[in-house]
Amino acid sequence: MLWSLVLSLFLFFFNSNAFYLPGVAPTTYGEGDDIPLLVNHITPSNSHNIVNSNGGSSAGTSQSKKAKTYVYSFDYYFPKLHFCRPKDGKLEKQSESLGSIIFGDRIFNSPFEIKMLQNQSCTALCSSVYSKTDTLFVNKIIRSGYYHNWLVDGLPIARSLYDTGTKTKFYGTGFEVGLIDPTNVAHLVNHFDIQIEYHKRGENQYRVVGVTVQPYSWDRKLSDDQDKDKDSNKNLCDANANNFDPVFLNQNKNTEVQFSYSVYFVESDISWATRWDKYLHVYDPKIQWFSLINFSLIVLCLSLVIGHILLKTLKNDISKYNSIDLSEDIQEESGWKLVHGDVFRPPINRMLLSVMVGSGFQLFLMAFVTILFALFGLLSPANRGSLATVMFILYGIFGIFGSFASSFIYKFFNGENWRLNLILTPTLVPGTIFLIFIGLNFFLIWVKSSGAIPIGTMFAIIGIWFLISLPLSVIGSLLSFKSNNEFLKKPVKTNQIPRQIPKEPIYLKIWVVSLISGIFPFGSMAVEIYFIYSSIWFNRIYYMFGFLFFCFVLMTVTCSLISILMIYYTLCFENYKWQWRSFLISGSCSIYVFIHSLFLIKFDQLNGAVSIILYLGYSSMISLLMFVLCGSIGFISNLIFIRKIYSSIKVD
Repeated sequence: MLWSLVLSLFLFFFNSNAFYLPGVAPTTYGEGDDIPLLVNHITPSNSHNIVNSNGGSSAGTSQSKKAKTYVYSFDYYFPKLHFCRPKDGKLEKQSESLGSIIFGDRIFNSPFEIKMLQNQSCTALCSSVYSKTDTLFVNKIIRSGYYHNWLVDGLPIARSLYDTGTKTKFYGTGFEVGLIDPTNVAHLVNHFDIQIEYHKRGENQYRVVGVTVQPYSWDRKLSDDQDKDKDSNKNLCDANANNFDPVFLNQNKNTEVQFSYSVYFVESDISWATRWDKYLHVYDPKIQWFSLINFSLIVLCLSLVIGHILLKTLKNDISKYNSIDLSEDIQEESGWKLVHGDVFRPPINRMLLSVMVGSGFQLFLMAFVTILFALFGLLSPANRGSLATVMFILYGIFGIFGSFASSFIYKFFNGENWRLNLILTPTLVPGTIFLIFIGLNFFLIWVKSSGAIPIGTMFAIIGIWFLISLPLSVIGSLLSFKSNNEFLKKPVKTNQIPRQIPKEPIYLKIWVVSLISGIFPFGSMAVEIYFIYSSIWFNRIYYMFGFLFFCFVLMTVTCSLISILMIYYTLCFENYKWQWRSFLISGSCSIYVFIHSLFLIKFDQLNGAVSIILYLGYSSMISLLMFVLCGSIGFISNLIFIRKIYSSIKVD
């Protein structure tokens, strides 16, 4: 019955994937109205079993097979790129959300002039000269597969692609900075055929519902007369344009490149409310379905094992144990019952454990609520950075629950230094992550990446933390320490002298148990981690929140069940030190998350030491957060489990 309900909920959530709230008001244009084209940072990319539905680009493929890969972005107007600037030379930075800035978005105005329903054929933009040094940089960017990321009416300019796996057409965001021909020579893209799809809403009322681009690399020079007349487009693109040689940036001399663009308008039946549907593409759904079904069966098996323990083994043990006459001198058998006088003994470093569990509980609430918001369409892709912004804000708000849990656990284990607990809970884990973040940001500044967080944003993050997270954390701690919940009363007394722990078999050693147990929760989310990493590193739109929600539930249940099972067997061997063990068993899945990240990108293809440091640094930070989150699930589950079973036995 339970699994039928879970499956029904999942099918409902999965079918909700395509639903979203636009989040921004639509813009209606009249004929001849200006349509601003905004430019964003250029970002690295990788191929994913997709081909250009238009038959490929004129100069060949977008990335060399042996190309080195960067993992950081660059500003569109980075001086070495020499892309065309607005005619007046004035750059206007667009307002962005906190999450958008953190993920490297740097949106500016552009020199493109587009008017509704007015087609343009080969309009000149500018002429740029690339020096020898700049040529080396641009060729590296092209070989690394960097993409342009432009925006029109809030929509990313896209390529029309075909997924050979699902045999469907969709829009892939961004397009190539340059192209690689069959002889492995890099060519800079300098002409853009922009196609704007519009929906007619009424008389002289039009809305943009799609934007695609076809990039070309054409080596053609303006004549001296045309060079003097910047508005002249004569012979810039003629009927034989496809016969032009591609642009070749010579590393031995300066190279002049002429940039141009064309604009074409196409009417579409797609309404404004559904214009994002063709951008939201599910990669490899069969693999995701197979993964979910496979690990659902594993969770079901674990549930049956735990159910057998709880309903049969434990019930029989408790019944036999309670039937013993405590006044008689009867020798107890070995097992979990013998450690009742030590099982609630305070663990070593109880302060650190309580802080870690509280921070993990806070992360869990943040992740769960964020996924729910995204699942029901409250975080639209039209609002750039909204997902990261909401995660950051929710983390601060849920500080009250994290501190409450931390203080509660610390108090449960007879902790007395509540002031130190109050300070460490909102500072230890967030402070560690922030320090790592600051350190990696220096490397981004070193390579002049657009992903480097501005100092103003850093102060804004600190300000939000001090104004929201810290006060709420203090309130949560105070509420916890003043509470007198029945849960704080231990069901059995703790002996004054600790019981000696017998030598445990090798298969119950903490490192063995952790390595084996960590595979299960990791397996439940391995496929989604791959797509999330692709979204983070290669600027893809991730929206498969139906799959993600179910994977998150599977991970939570698996962490809980596998840790309870291992702790039960540990107690049966009379080892009462379950607190840190339960945390480490569930948190060990983070080891596999980190190892998995090492195989997503081949390190011999990363371009330079900075790319390697950034990739390892951010991967380590994500793995650390997973360790804290999953570890807290295991600890809280075992705390409830152990308190339940020991409250069911009679003790003298």
